[in-house]
Amino acid sequence: MKFWTIIKFRWLFIIVTILALQQGTFAQDNFDRAYKTDVTRRGTAAGTMLEIGIGARAEALGGAFVAIADDPSALYWNPAGITNIVAPAVQLTHNTWLVDTQFNAVELVVPVNRYGFAVGVHLAMLDYGESPVRTIARPEGTGEIYSAKDLVAGLYGALSITDRISTGIGVKYFYERIWHTAGHNVAFDLSILYKTRLEGLTLGGAICNFGPEFSLDGRDLTRIMDADGRRDVYFNNDQVVVSYKTEKFPLPLIFRFGMAYRLNFDSRNSLIISSDLIHPSHNVESMNLGLELKTMNIFFLRAGYQSLFEKDAISGLTLGGGLNYRVLGHSTITIDYAWSDWTLFDSVSRFTIGMMAF
Repeated sequence: MKFWTIIKFRWLFIIVTILALQQGTFAQDNFDRAYKTDVTRRGTAAGTMLEIGIGARAEALGGAFVAIADDPSALYWNPAGITNIVAPAVQLTHNTWLVDTQFNAVELVVPVNRYGFAVGVHLAMLDYGESPVRTIARPEGTGEIYSAKDLVAGLYGALSITDRISTGIGVKYFYERIWHTAGHNVAFDLSILYKTRLEGLTLGGAICNFGPEFSLDGRDLTRIMDADGRRDVYFNNDQVVVSYKTEKFPLPLIFRFGMAYRLNFDSRNSLIISSDLIHPSHNVESMNLGLELKTMNIFFLRAGYQSLFEKDAISGLTLGGGLNYRVLGHSTITIDYAWSDWTLFDSVSRFTIGMMAF
């Protein structure tokens, strides 16, 4: 019975993977046939907040985390990995993102070890802050203030099919608001994690943000105008109410495949080497690399590199570290930090604190 269950899950993952890759490849092929240029698909997706990585540990590893996925941030990278979490765990991440925006996230994972099952909840928000409303007629401001926010909330489940294979699935709700204009959408994640027979080597794969197209709507898109421009004609109506309609764009569909190898020196010291291959629907393919050194089961040093082989990449080197401390013999507290180089932009710092209650 377990054998046929494994076969079904494998075929399901393969089929969805092919469909996802085919969607991006088909669109690119049609484009290439019509226009032989060096233009990429950058900037053709909405909801790019969904691309901001979760967790200082994962980001310090350059985002090469899909085959590691052993803490609550796995809900973002590879939900199948939450079956590795043996006790209820929570994780909070704060990130001062680009151009002074603020990104915060919380993940909660609760394992049901008796059945090899785990559930998780993921919440994240990108706050763009407040800015004055400016118009052509009043470039210094109208006296009004507007704000913008992105929000995502996800519910995930993962199942250990065997002692080596686990699968995960998640559904997420994405909401974006710019003053009085907003839009929302629902997307799905599907993932798998495989512990190979070679001790220490794991493989992982994930398809993220699979869902319908996204658009915005709201009262800020309503205007009063002279529809035909006949201002000097008698009885001309120059107060026609019109509503602008925004285009629809797909969410950033991302396929990740990763490998990780853990070399254990002893029970308290180890080295992890990881790599991820990234195939997005709206950008070119790239690779992430990561390295983590654990000493005394307490101190961690990490380094990584993002967007390797990506032409004109603006992200690159990542560095970080962390502490893992046992409190009163019943809980474990982790504190992690990551620094990322964004070349043309300022560097980005991330802080994560987590707790696991045994």
